[in-house]
Amino acid sequence: MVANIFHNGKSYQVDFFKPIDISIPLTSNKDCVSAWYVEPMKIEPVVAGDWVGDVNKGGSVNFRNISFNPHGNGTHTECVGHISKENYSINKTLSRFMFIAEVITVLPNELPNGDFVITRKQLEAALKEAENTEAIVIRTLSNGLNKLHMQYSNTNPPYILSDAIDYLNDKGIEHLLIDLPSVDKEKDDGKLEAHHAFWNYPSNTQTQKTITEMIYVPNDIFDGTYLLNIQIASFENDASPSKPVLYKIY
Repeated sequence: MVANIFHNGKSYQVDFFKPIDISIPLTSNKDCVSAWYVEPMKIEPVVAGDWVGDVNKGGSVNFRNISFNPHGNGTHTECVGHISKENYSINKTLSRFMFIAEVITVLPNELPNGDFVITRKQLEAALKEAENTEAIVIRTLSNGLNKLHMQYSNTNPPYILSDAIDYLNDKGIEHLLIDLPSVDKEKDDGKLEAHHAFWNYPSNTQTQKTITEMIYVPNDIFDGTYLLNIQIASFENDASPSKPVLYKIY
């Protein structure tokens, strides 16, 4: 289904029958992507006396409890409630679900201390031609299929420098998506400078903004402008498992 959409005075043509899912599924497999030292997601049938919620064990239906951590067990979208003293919910703060997005590919730079980072200069170069952009989707190199199964805990993954976040704020980016477990350094003594900068918390909190982490953008998806749909479950929590979906713009 090809449709015409209009945004900020510009017309775009989108085929909604050709979605590009850039989420990583949550599974209970031990090799599922994970971070922050969490255990794999657990899916267990409810047991009540002689009754079990598993058809293969004699139950009439499959009726399972699920236990997971949205920040550590797969693709998730979070709001400022992730770092705030105030109780902000992703279900209440994300009120729109379609955005004009720019997909970019970045090779993180190595610092003298061995960290790998995304810099302001890199983002400036990648977004210099972007217009009307509300969201940015960052694919980092290298981009192998191992990202679907990475165990990020205690690996010091790449992260985004706070002055690069300042540039995104200057560009009016309200939704930041990245294929890493965090926009911040794994161990930074709780500073979370990139998170604080993006939401401008607590001085001028931007509650409408979101960060989506642990996505995966396949190599056959070209950099450029897309329509982005961010799908979340209706959790009254700072974060929710999510399914970000791209649609090519013609």
